[in-house]
Amino acid sequence: MFISFKDLQKEQSRDLGYKIQTAIAACRSAFDVCRHRAAIAFSGGKDSTVLLHLIENHFPEQASRTIVIYGNTGVEYPECIKFSRQVGRRLGDRFYEAKPGRTESEGLKYAAQQEVLQYLIETNQVKSVLKNDGKLKSTAALERACPSELYEKFQQEKLIWPAGTRKSYRWCADQYGWPLLGKAKSKLKARRINIDCFLRFSESQSEDPKLLAYYDLLRQVKFSQACCDILKKEPSERLQAEMDVDVIFKGLMAAESRTRQTNFVTRGYLFRSHRPHLGSDPFFHCNPLSIWTDDDIWAYIRRYNVPYSSLYDMGWKSASGEVHKIKRNGCLACGTDLMYQNNHMSMLRRTHPKQWNVYMRMGMAAEIQKIQVARRGGQLSMFDMYDTDYLIERSPCVFDSIDDLVMYDTEEFDPEVA
Repeated sequence: MFISFKDLQKEQSRDLGYKIQTAIAACRSAFDVCRHRAAIAFSGGKDSTVLLHLIENHFPEQASRTIVIYGNTGVEYPECIKFSRQVGRRLGDRFYEAKPGRTESEGLKYAAQQEVLQYLIETNQVKSVLKNDGKLKSTAALERACPSELYEKFQQEKLIWPAGTRKSYRWCADQYGWPLLGKAKSKLKARRINIDCFLRFSESQSEDPKLLAYYDLLRQVKFSQACCDILKKEPSERLQAEMDVDVIFKGLMAAESRTRQTNFVTRGYLFRSHRPHLGSDPFFHCNPLSIWTDDDIWAYIRRYNVPYSSLYDMGWKSASGEVHKIKRNGCLACGTDLMYQNNHMSMLRRTHPKQWNVYMRMGMAAEIQKIQVARRGGQLSMFDMYDTDYLIERSPCVFDSIDDLVMYDTEEFDPEVA
């Protein structure tokens, strides 16, 4: 089914009964093309919960052979972890947790990598780790150039990631950067030390004014969306390969973003791609809830009395008395929507203050502070009067938003459909 954006709006306005039938038809089409094994991507959120319920109730035979993959990134809401594992106990051996992988060898933490780079510059050896165009050959090349005296110092200062380290949110933030700003502005997936070398030495940088502004922000702020791939996408795809999956069901809705709207009108409910583990056989993505909205999800939950995570009953009340409830789960420490009010991190500060405090002190607050400084262009503010720790304690709300930062996104990067 391929439709126009105008037709999509019409489809989204249809009643729930119609949308249930279209979802059933989409699922049937996906099961019809399945030749290996089907899987449902499960997050513990309301959308994937509804999708699981729909498939189990309308395709009981196929559902008995379909596995459910819960993506446990390590930074999940505790309420969603609890709910997901309740679902897992019910499903038994059809439920799998996909967890981030581990490093194969030891590596230096970012602060140590910076020291090695500075050492190579001061000793006129930096060209030995750079390509002809000034880019870093690899992170490993830089780390191999570390002199023994510096390495011993790094060991004492605990600036080394041991081999077998879980690729956690903390590891991602250290090696790549923090999930801040819109995804279209930080889809460059490269280790931070590689970006540092590119910005400092490369002769192949674009002269486009927007890109130059982007590079300037990158020089000042350590941000990246690599954690989404490393913690979520890669573990799930690795498990899909192990389980010989050739059809994946996802609870994605076109109403969630421009990218998902575009993907639906150009690809439909079911589209094919390729995965190495299948050889010449195709891999299929199925998004049965594409024309649904949040209202439809809640209407379905109420109609069929579907159990859901207690996360969605949490929220906070503003000074005006307005109640704001959590609308989406996602990762605890995701700051990709900081440009907007009532964003993910501002909600986390109110509903899960202990977790918010951990991630802010881990380094996110310092990077938000750098964004604010870059945005002001030299104008003074309270960020210049107090240090980060003081602001976290006394004025935590200053980290809630960077809404004055203008971001001209022309596209959105959506790892869910990659």
